Amino acid sequence: MNSEHTIELRVRYDECDPMGFVHHANYMKYFEIARTDLYRARGGSYRDFEASGLFVVVAKIECRYQMPARYDDLLTVSVKVDQITEAKILQSYLVQRGEQRIVSGAVTLAVIDREGKLQRIPDSLRNPLEIPGSL
Repeated sequence: MNSEHTIELRVRYDECDPMGFVHHANYMKYFEIARTDLYRARGGSYRDFEASGLFVVVAKIECRYQMPARYDDLLTVSVKVDQITEAKILQSYLVQRGEQRIVSGAVTLAVIDREGKLQRIPDSLRNPLEIPGSL
């Protein structure tokens, strides 16, 4: 199964800072959009997953800014599932404008219940994201 997914986003005016660049915090939103779209594209539903009482949370995020994006730029956001273990999902991200690398990042996800207690990655989440060789 392909563990990568790419979406296109057009930078909106309200996502830019006074210098006309995409504000750095918006890249985390772009990562989130790509992540949920990956799960949906593989047949999963975060709405159904959360209705079961489990929630996907970001445990760690890293972001490397390489060049600015601006209002109305068409960006591609790629997400790749690098590893799934019993307790975490590791994903990498790349934001590009054409062939230009804008931002790269990595996110570690975990699953918690309604009380905030850490849970094993359930099959209902693991199966749509599964990559060959995952633990």
